[in-house]
Amino acid sequence: MDLVDATSRVFENNFRVVQKDKVLVLVDEIASFESPSEGEVEKRERLLTIAEAFYEAAKGKGLEAHLIRYTATGSHGKEPPVQVWEAVWGKDAVGLLKSKGLFEAILEKRIEDIEGLYRILEPFTKRLPTCVVALSNYSTSHTIFRKLLTKAGVRYASMPLFEEQMLAGSVLVSPDKLRSITLPLAQLLSEAVECRITTKDGTELTMSLEGREALADIGDLSFPGAFSNLPAGEAFIAPVEGTASGQMVIHWAPTKRLEKPVVIHIEDGLAVDVRGDDPHVSELLSAFEGIENARNVAELGIGTNPKASKPDNILEAEKILGTIHVAFGDNHTFGGRTKASFHQDYVVFSPTVELRIGEIWQTIMQDGNLLI
Repeated sequence: MDLVDATSRVFENNFRVVQKDKVLVLVDEIASFESPSEGEVEKRERLLTIAEAFYEAAKGKGLEAHLIRYTATGSHGKEPPVQVWEAVWGKDAVGLLKSKGLFEAILEKRIEDIEGLYRILEPFTKRLPTCVVALSNYSTSHTIFRKLLTKAGVRYASMPLFEEQMLAGSVLVSPDKLRSITLPLAQLLSEAVECRITTKDGTELTMSLEGREALADIGDLSFPGAFSNLPAGEAFIAPVEGTASGQMVIHWAPTKRLEKPVVIHIEDGLAVDVRGDDPHVSELLSAFEGIENARNVAELGIGTNPKASKPDNILEAEKILGTIHVAFGDNHTFGGRTKASFHQDYVVFSPTVELRIGEIWQTIMQDGNLLI
């Protein structure tokens, strides 16, 4: 695969760039506090190569392009470091936030008034890029940084853990194809007041969706303020806080198959316990115990991408048609009320999904087979 040609197609098919566009590519480098395996190091180094390809593809189209490398934050949903904010918004903007005592609050996810924060930064929006390709290993999707940029009209592709084979598979599914599958599901989730998820291996989970609006991620980055994962393909919603209850059985961590199944026990909207004989249990418990609000049941998503197939990469795994995923931690960027420097998804395969719309229960998926 010619990486520059493949990434160029993303600018054509998803961003639909024009000559006035300004492209920013973001990628993070392994931090000194991380201890990735040899295989993970290779993936992270390859991510840098992919970022270079996106940068070269943008320049090859005659677009103004910039590439920012920064030290990894170590957690999905954690705000990017100060040098990224300064590079994007400018040192004057960050200095103003610091003078008002706001920047530290941003990094700690203590900001409640996003509208007010945007009004402070609005005079600095002329310097912003029009397109962001966020290839950082740790996701920036659920950050104030991303939310402010899309509010300013920036088109933002979030691509954590991205792998180049996705460019020849799941990324190629057109926004129009994904729209036809995803929008009906998002509409049903928005209409539903309650959801029930079961699997033959023991998942039994219920949650309220009442009053929440689902979103459809279809990879269309052609309009101001657009935001999408690439690969795209999911309908997702923030469950009502405090309502999720039951247990979910997982066989895959975000980037690997578990040695043995792990069971996450959920009560009153929180993950109260994690049990199993896999090392991932201690990793997840450490996050739940060490990061504020990490236990929150933040998201219910349904995969809709017919070419997604990789179960060992959460970016693509959560898009696999016929799966659902549940995330813990932050959901304030898509309709929830919880802020956290953490957002982690777990995929459930071959689920049966039932929605209560009014007083009627409707089965929309049976053992992984979509019924609508």
